[in-house]
Amino acid sequence: MENQDLLASVKNRASQWLHEPFDAETRKKVKDLIDGNEVELIECFYRNLEFGTGGLRGIMGVGTNRMNIYTVAMATQGLSNYLIQEFKNVPQIKVAIAHDPRNNSRLFAETTANIFSANGFKVYLFDALRPTPELSFAIRYFKCQSGVVITASHNPKEYNGYKAYWDDGGQIISPHDKLIIEEVQKVSPEKVNFKARLENIELIGAEIDDIYTNQITGLSLAHDIIRRQKDMKIIYTPLHGSGVKLVPMVLRKFGFTNILNVPEQDVSDGNFPTIKSPNPEESSALAMAIQKARDTNADLVMATDPDADRVGIVVRNNQGEYIVLNGNQTATLLIHYLLTKWSENGKLKGSEYIVKTIVTTELLAAMAARFSVTCYDVLTGFKYIADVIKTFEGKQTFIGGGEESYGYLAGEFVRDKDAVMSCALIAEACAYAKDNGKTMYEQLLEIYKIYGLYKEKLISIEKKGKSGQEEIQRMMVDFRKNPPAKINGSPMTEVMDYLDDACIEKANRKNGGIRIPKADVLQFFTADGSKISIRPSGTEPKIKFYFGVKDNLKNVSDYDKVSALLDERINEIIADLKLK
Repeated sequence: MENQDLLASVKNRASQWLHEPFDAETRKKVKDLIDGNEVELIECFYRNLEFGTGGLRGIMGVGTNRMNIYTVAMATQGLSNYLIQEFKNVPQIKVAIAHDPRNNSRLFAETTANIFSANGFKVYLFDALRPTPELSFAIRYFKCQSGVVITASHNPKEYNGYKAYWDDGGQIISPHDKLIIEEVQKVSPEKVNFKARLENIELIGAEIDDIYTNQITGLSLAHDIIRRQKDMKIIYTPLHGSGVKLVPMVLRKFGFTNILNVPEQDVSDGNFPTIKSPNPEESSALAMAIQKARDTNADLVMATDPDADRVGIVVRNNQGEYIVLNGNQTATLLIHYLLTKWSENGKLKGSEYIVKTIVTTELLAAMAARFSVTCYDVLTGFKYIADVIKTFEGKQTFIGGGEESYGYLAGEFVRDKDAVMSCALIAEACAYAKDNGKTMYEQLLEIYKIYGLYKEKLISIEKKGKSGQEEIQRMMVDFRKNPPAKINGSPMTEVMDYLDDACIEKANRKNGGIRIPKADVLQFFTADGSKISIRPSGTEPKIKFYFGVKDNLKNVSDYDKVSALLDERINEIIADLKLK
């Protein structure tokens, strides 16, 4: 009976898509689903695609639970309504729009531009695909009140998404996020203003590329070193994405001359034909670039995701093998380089800081302390790093920041993770190591020798559907009510519950007064220096467990042995928590 009720409800909802304002092609596809594919019909219409705190993300297709021009249009109308309320004293609200190479991304970007223009906004629309961080830059450059990028990041090809930004160039945070969601939920298709005013839309492109990349070039800290190491071999692949033009451009502006590409992956294609997944976290996505590195004896391999806000890197180990570094290791190398060069160049004046997320390696905090630089912690999500930069603008100086999920930033003119600038600065860090007779891998081992060997691991447990969400919530409740007294034999020294007011207050005091909002996150700290973080994913039906352990590394020759012992410790923690 329940299934029949659901089907009846879905058919009723779908029947509303058989009339205007829906176009003829959409109506036909919906009619075909109603007549002959009940399973797919339910998937497409059983709910509204949720506009969450980061915007929309979903599979493309017809229906209320799919990414299409109508769900995009309703999201844009809701955002427009909120902007009109918030900026009632602004003569003309301005917005910027960018998109990645995914299928329908240009269509969705133009749909967004049309709806904004119909609401009387001035719209700056990039003329072709561009990196997400350039959208953040454009919002600030044009003094916009908001912006949107059409992207589903590293998701499979069937997906697309819609990310909204505020006037500081950062992704939208509280209280605006929840208030925008409320406005979007009020919008139905017939309430969307589809009457585009094309005179309000201005195409932007090469001129912004030049200004943005020149700003990035100004971040360089080692012109002399690059002159000596300009022929260093760099393999770069955009993985069919939007870094294809600007990453090589910035590398050349920095002074690097030996940049080798992977021609098959320079083709901007939303089907991502050469890879299973456009995710630089996965070694399989880097296979073609690694093979090119082997063939050319390259010093460094870098790959960016489709919207060029995250970067994965590959370096050679002491056996000459190319290995993929994880996000914490790349963050370690980048932040260590920035701290070192800021110190060597006499740029540390006592008011500088870095930012990391609470699930990112504690090694960053240890390095910052040695350089007498403040390290601020924030919740997972680069929007919180952007908020810290906004808070301290003109008061303290941001050196750099990062998160374990392969996103990094330096400078203050972009307010989201930026793989374009990260590629340039990582290449510069590699040149710095080479100029000192080291590979990037040897540099990493030297850092471990000084600060200790920190090792991290992430486990994501997928729980699909309504029952899965309920199980995830039960797991969080159980860990809260019954935290272990010991983990792997090591006594618990601290429990941080980010839904608990006292814990939040304690975290804020430790964090130099930077406010950490409430969140469904738990952290366990043990006497042996282990850190276990638990949080439900905000975008996927998963609960995530982050493990961080550490030990001394007296000699770099002991790395493999100590690393193996830390791997064993992580596995023992996982077993003790009964996660496998």
